[in-house]
Amino acid sequence: MLSNRLRLILTTALAPALWGTTYLVTTELLPPGRPLLAGVLRALPAGLLLIAFTRRLPQGHWWWRAFVLGTLNIGAFFALLFVAAYRLPGGVAATVGAVQPLLVAVLSAGLLAQRMTLRTTLAAVAGVFGVSLLVLRADARLDAWGVAAALGGAVVMATGVVLSKRWTSPAPLLATTGWQLVAGGVVLLPVALLVEGGLPSSLTVGNVAGYAYLTLVGSALAYALWFRGLRSLPPTNVTFLGLLSPVVATALGWLALDQRLTAVQILGGLIVLVALVTAQTRKKPRPVPLVPAERPAVVFRAAS
Repeated sequence: MLSNRLRLILTTALAPALWGTTYLVTTELLPPGRPLLAGVLRALPAGLLLIAFTRRLPQGHWWWRAFVLGTLNIGAFFALLFVAAYRLPGGVAATVGAVQPLLVAVLSAGLLAQRMTLRTTLAAVAGVFGVSLLVLRADARLDAWGVAAALGGAVVMATGVVLSKRWTSPAPLLATTGWQLVAGGVVLLPVALLVEGGLPSSLTVGNVAGYAYLTLVGSALAYALWFRGLRSLPPTNVTFLGLLSPVVATALGWLALDQRLTAVQILGGLIVLVALVTAQTRKKPRPVPLVPAERPAVVFRAAS
């Protein structure tokens, strides 16, 4: 029988696994050249749906907190991801983004007073190495602005993860998830209109199905599971689960798109999984040796 902690880790891991399907859905179902529009349609309708379901709006300082968290976790992250995707090969962008667990560990030490262990550091480095083997190509070109955007995306997402842990909302989980999705969508909407224009002149049934999947499954469900994990688990543990996204994306490319999977990629995937499991395993405290109680001294008195 699964423990509550393991069950929570597995359900939280569903979020990055679902995000790993985004590449397949985007390439096979969505109109080409509209990643920002996809980001808006992932975030804004999903957030409005969750707010309508919960009928809860932010109160007091949660208005600006929801805006900050939504900007970091969704709006700014999607925009920087878009720049990185256009200026870098996907493998380079994914490899740079894989530094996020290390960034979260550093920020957690500063903002949450959580000790940064050697095991976490080594697991984070192994995760980056594994992702690079999984998705990086030898002929990949580097672009300074693209690398900066990918690194910036990792930084804003890591900051959002840590602040989501520091600012625990008293409102229901679905309500706070909806607030962040709406805030992120509102931030991203003018950027999408400026860069890509409005909606395509015509949408196919496949386009609508793809957008519906990203809205309902890729955002409403996935972010609810992600933020649920953040409420109960250390943020470093949660962000390591994000390494599942490139693993799932690569596996789907092999299964559904007949993409070739090399031995090096398989090795990279295994390294990522080992790093991920290592990060989730809690170190057992050393047992404290029992000190035998001293026997009371026996005092013999001379008979008077």
